Amino acid sequence: NILWNNINITLFKEFKTLLGDVGKNGSAFVFISMFFLILFNNFLGLFPYIFTCTSHLTITLSIALPLWLSFIIYGWLNHTQHIFGHLVPQGTPRVLIPFIVCIETISNIIRPGTLAVRLTANIIAGHLLLTLIGNTGNAMPTLLVSLLVIAQIALLTLESAVAIIQSYVFAVLS
Repeated sequence: NILWNNINITLFKEFKTLLGDVGKNGSAFVFISMFFLILFNNFLGLFPYIFTCTSHLTITLSIALPLWLSFIIYGWLNHTQHIFGHLVPQGTPRVLIPFIVCIETISNIIRPGTLAVRLTANIIAGHLLLTLIGNTGNAMPTLLVSLLVIAQIALLTLESAVAIIQSYVFAVLS
């Protein structure tokens, strides 16, 4: 219980810092909930014969797209000048302003797609590596099987860290 509360408090402080003063009450809890949703789904996929839904692009896009769209609409309706200010970074030469606006607009439009692809690719890569290495055990001599088990434990530990990091990155970049 103490560990759970400490994690929640730390995440709340982190997201409150990211949202700043303009963040409405409860906004941080949306991101904390999304963090734990993705985290638990990623950890479920580490068990044998359990499929993780975050390795599907449709699921990660279904999470990222509505969230991104709601923040874009909210930003345009309530902070229009601030949104326009982000399209042109300070110190941009006047000649480059039209190109920078196009690049920034495209960057904002593809953000949910890149976020979803990043999560999906990282989860699939780790699971694929665990599966490929695990399937070679049948053809190995008995002495090398112990090395295979050690490698699998190390990869499972790495994959657990990736599950935590990817859920955090997804929630922060949203």
